[in-house]
Amino acid sequence: MDGQRRENVKIGSEVEVVLKADQRTGKLTRGIVAEILTSSASHHRGIKVRLKDGQVGRVQKIYPVFPKINGQEYQEGLT
Repeated sequence: MDGQRRENVKIGSEVEVVLKADQRTGKLTRGIVAEILTSSASHHRGIKVRLKDGQVGRVQKIYPVFPKINGQEYQEGLT
């Protein structure tokens, strides 16, 4: 999913971000979104978020959330 559009980034989503210190290398850090810091609808380098562990970075990848049915993750089309 596109990390450049604010509408795609939700609190509680699992994401990969580039931290400010890692911008040169592009190293990704995985975490859970605690707060969305970018106020505009989009940003070409990614929406800025604060992760639950306090780190701040720009979203590069958003992991999908699958609904649970009877306690099991349901991934339509996957067996």
